[in-house]
Amino acid sequence: MMLLPLLAIVALLFGTTAKAETNPELFPFEVSFDAELDKGLSLNGTAKRILTSQSNDVWLYRTDVNSLIADIDESLIFKWEDGQVIPLRYRYRLSGFLIKDREQSIDFDWKSGIATGEYREKPFRIELAEGNLDPLGFQLQLHQDIRSGEREMEYLVLDRGRVDSERFAVVTDDASRTDGSQSSYLKAEKIRENSQRETLMWFDPDNRYLLVRLLQVEPDGSRYELKLKDVDLGG
Repeated sequence: MMLLPLLAIVALLFGTTAKAETNPELFPFEVSFDAELDKGLSLNGTAKRILTSQSNDVWLYRTDVNSLIADIDESLIFKWEDGQVIPLRYRYRLSGFLIKDREQSIDFDWKSGIATGEYREKPFRIELAEGNLDPLGFQLQLHQDIRSGEREMEYLVLDRGRVDSERFAVVTDDASRTDGSQSSYLKAEKIRENSQRETLMWFDPDNRYLLVRLLQVEPDGSRYELKLKDVDLGG
């Protein structure tokens, strides 16, 4: 069960650029990560994130997590318009050994201004506001906004039948590397109020600014870490 806190942050898998770009466009990619606990214990788990174009500015964003105790299938169909993610259809499924299955679906009807969905077999219906995002779309929007030069970001995310605020900030460049070489890493942090949990992300300017490491430290001191394994950039 110790893997579950890590699975909750697998969403933050893809990195960004340290230098501002003007109207940065999306590009297809496939990246995979290994996951580890503190004290050198291997989880034997992998996480994969894939972005593919479906034509006409419609894209498919997927997360696939496979481990000994849990699997996650998560996907988003969205439209990319004027530098903004516009979610259309979101699906999530968690299943595994000794874990109760969890599912969520959200369909965005922007013409009517209503989102309908279901979480744990309970339906919900929410009035949409401009800029509302889903649990996957806001992560991609974070990526694009930092590429554009923003350093403090806040998003209104529709998840589990309610809308919550998610805040992030670029905090510093970090010159350390796990392989001993020297290069600046861009470091970002998820901002939390009244919480001792810490989530940090490092991005590599030498590898098209991909996320190379994600570290979450729990209130009890436990550490969960993701490290880049493979990458395929399609554009």
